[in-house]
Amino acid sequence: MKFSELDGKRIALWGIGRETNAFLTQLAQRLPDATLSGTIDDSTHPDVARALLDDADVLVRSPGVSLYKPLIQQAVEAGTTVTTPTGLWLAERGGEHVIGVTGTKGKSTTATVIAHLLGQVMPVELAGNIGRPVIELLDMDAGVEGGSQKTWVVCELSSYQIADLTVGPEVAVMTNLSREHTDWHGSEQQYRADKLRIFELPGTRVAVMPPEAGWPVLFGPEQIPLRGAHNARNVTAAITAIEAAGLPLPPLPQALAGLTALPHRLQTVHTDAGGSEWIDDSISTTPESTIAALEAFADRAVVLIAGGSDRDQDYDRLGLTLAARTAATELILLPETGPAIAGAATSHGYAEDRMSTTGDMREATRLAVQLATPGSVVLLSPAAPSFNQYANFEQRGDDFAACAKSVALRS
Repeated sequence: MKFSELDGKRIALWGIGRETNAFLTQLAQRLPDATLSGTIDDSTHPDVARALLDDADVLVRSPGVSLYKPLIQQAVEAGTTVTTPTGLWLAERGGEHVIGVTGTKGKSTTATVIAHLLGQVMPVELAGNIGRPVIELLDMDAGVEGGSQKTWVVCELSSYQIADLTVGPEVAVMTNLSREHTDWHGSEQQYRADKLRIFELPGTRVAVMPPEAGWPVLFGPEQIPLRGAHNARNVTAAITAIEAAGLPLPPLPQALAGLTALPHRLQTVHTDAGGSEWIDDSISTTPESTIAALEAFADRAVVLIAGGSDRDQDYDRLGLTLAARTAATELILLPETGPAIAGAATSHGYAEDRMSTTGDMREATRLAVQLATPGSVVLLSPAAPSFNQYANFEQRGDDFAACAKSVALRS
């Protein structure tokens, strides 16, 4: 369904967030004959929610609201259109001149690199899951006539947004795919299926996927101002996507200059008096992303702060990575998944006297000050979501940065 097709419809909204708030603004400004019949959230009584859904022609959900909630599935089966603001925008545009970037990890960085490179040769917009809701771009092509080119949009897409898209982006990019978000999707198999459906949607013309061995590294680390081999692979994915779209590239690798780490993605937040670098990688919610972070500091002593809410992840490979590191590594563990990470590490021979258990970030950073050596790295890369102690990974990363500066000043 297109956004413009909502006029005259009765709309139920499930969940209030950045994207649905932007949707409500656009709805009020553009579609005077659309009716908002009610808003549902997790506190709404099931009977009230069911009545609102029965009365609605369309359910617009916040991306964080699972498509697989029983009441939503019942609405789908009853013929109610279920969508998101992102889905409405993509359908309105027919997917044209959109590069959609998804993947378990690296999608924000890859989307940012694409926009950084394209922006040097042509107009481009960066939006979607990365920050600015794409529904705000409805005005962007107003007045564009048939022969004129639409502005290209680089749109980061989460699995939550892809799950019920009816129109895909013209160019669909997959950075990688590993186990994640099984609580929302119900299973790893469904998560993978929801991610991969982006390649089968009407409107998608080009599929960009890594080769079986993963994205190659096109440039040496000294030519890419982002840490880690995984970010070199993200740069490769970005360049491949631009070429696949048939768009011009600026001169490389010079055009990569000016790229900086996105917040909470291997971001340096503090350097203490002893020369230890405090790195916020709070975006790391999987073992695979923490392994990539450790590989970025392969030759440096690391104090790793890890652990978070339990999402039934397999920590065996992370445990093996910790045990196999030749550089000195200390492990500070947070609730809830700290014991699982510890068990995986010790099962591969990691010494128990090199790990400590703490209750919160303040305690963890106080201990990190004691364990850090001159020139070492204190790395927050939790390998787990944040919801047991924080609202989101951003809040967790901000707390780490604040604690790092506070405890370092007092040491």
